[in-house]
Amino acid sequence: MKIDVLTLFPGMFTGPLDESIIKRAREAGLLELAVHNLRDYAHDRHKTVDDRPFGGGPGMLLKPEPIFEAVEKLARERTRVILVSPAGRTFNQAIARELAQLDDLLMISGHYEGFDERVRQELAADELSIGDYVLTNGALPVMVIIDAVTRLLPGVLGDETSAHEESFSHGLLEYPQYTRPADFRGLKVPEVLLSGNHAQIAQWRAEQAKVRTKERRPDLL
Repeated sequence: MKIDVLTLFPGMFTGPLDESIIKRAREAGLLELAVHNLRDYAHDRHKTVDDRPFGGGPGMLLKPEPIFEAVEKLARERTRVILVSPAGRTFNQAIARELAQLDDLLMISGHYEGFDERVRQELAADELSIGDYVLTNGALPVMVIIDAVTRLLPGVLGDETSAHEESFSHGLLEYPQYTRPADFRGLKVPEVLLSGNHAQIAQWRAEQAKVRTKERRPDLL
């Protein structure tokens, strides 16, 4: 997968995307990631990327000119352009799986009061948010989306079944899990998990996933 990111804060991406699974995916050639500074596509002396909204109101808006120029330079025939802002549809595991099927993404990180509407109208195939709250800019949400998508790419996780058994993969939270020791300070692992009976274990896990989801996230049911 090729992912380009357009942002005002490229330095924020140094570190989080150079560690752990993302780092291994990049080193293995499973993910090609490039972060671009939006100001590189502004040509006035001050590298201006924002301006006041017509009609008045607080804050500043990202101007269309540098974004259009960047997208026209960076996007290829199969590139899916995604705006990341609080106004987008809420990102979830299903959307992560949807994006993981694609070859080429260009993610545009929001800032200030958002984008000139013509960016949405003419450039964006999708608009995503990671939740109903506002951050200082879209860099962190972009990183969250990249992380969630990358781990679903074939060959990225050491155990390919991991992505199919975790929370939200089947519309439920993940069942409780345990490891050694079987008895820790009197807290014992459920006997069924020690039984070796895989059918009973699968049934127990399915039941526990439903119980946990009902208790913690009934909106998913």
